[in-house]
Amino acid sequence: MSETHPHTPEPTPATPTPWERETLEKVLMASIAEQRRARLWGIFFKSLLMVYLAVILWLGAQPLMDLRGGGDGKGHTAVVDVVGTIAPGQPASADTIIQGLRAAAEDENTQGIVLRMNTPGGSPVQSAYVYDEIRRLKRLKPGIPIYAVVADMCASGGYYIASAADKIFVNNASVVGSIGVIMGGFGFVDAMGRLGVERRVMTAGAHKAILDPFSPVDEIAKTHMQSVLDTVHRQFIDAVKQGRGDRLKETPDMFSGLVWTGADGIKLGLADEVGDLRHVAEDVIGAKKTVNFTPDQNFLDRIGHRFGTAVGSFLWNALDSAALR
Repeated sequence: MSETHPHTPEPTPATPTPWERETLEKVLMASIAEQRRARLWGIFFKSLLMVYLAVILWLGAQPLMDLRGGGDGKGHTAVVDVVGTIAPGQPASADTIIQGLRAAAEDENTQGIVLRMNTPGGSPVQSAYVYDEIRRLKRLKPGIPIYAVVADMCASGGYYIASAADKIFVNNASVVGSIGVIMGGFGFVDAMGRLGVERRVMTAGAHKAILDPFSPVDEIAKTHMQSVLDTVHRQFIDAVKQGRGDRLKETPDMFSGLVWTGADGIKLGLADEVGDLRHVAEDVIGAKKTVNFTPDQNFLDRIGHRFGTAVGSFLWNALDSAALR
């Protein structure tokens, strides 16, 4: 026979006391309130980020031209910056400057073009490209004057470019000139001899290792390179004379590579007048409004740069606000 066991009732949960119920309610309400605050802060930060993104996209979508100044709406002075070393791949490369010049000349509201210059010079080839383009634009658009306005410096290749302009405006303390060509290097032959280092080089061509700093000077190669420099120098001089014409008061050292202040440059005919961008735009060209046609970064680069800057600032401010709470 099987034994029957009496049914054991399941334990019933203890009824919470009023104190426990009140505590649970407070915890639940506090949790709900915290979730609500977190949700509101999330909405706030997402909205703020959307505003940042909208502003960045708006800025990135703006034309590459940067409007500055006032104006009567009847025309503007176009500005193209020539700043820094004139070399391929640099902000002052021939491609960049020429792109800006062409865009400025093709704009129907351009009353005049100003090359805003602050450069020590650079590649004679890049400078010659821009020089030739300025002269080409002057033939195609004879009604649009092209002026060079010098800030601190306009030397060497920079002056090469400026000499093609209709006029060169300077500050009295600007530095202009340096009409010359340079090729530099070093010689380590004696140092190698003291250290007991032997130079071993193989070439196909008698002068392939021309100007090798670890080999003795090759007089034939040196003479040849000097003739190359002299030829480029003569091209530079001819360009300056062609651009400046009878305004030059030529002296024995004018084309020696020396530089002069803006004030002395005016006396020598290397520059025309004292003036800045505002003066040239308002009083010479007669168009107070200025438009910068200097090519900027491409659209994606601008977006990426400004997005990174905005997000970095946003995160920093968010962290700073969190630290203050």
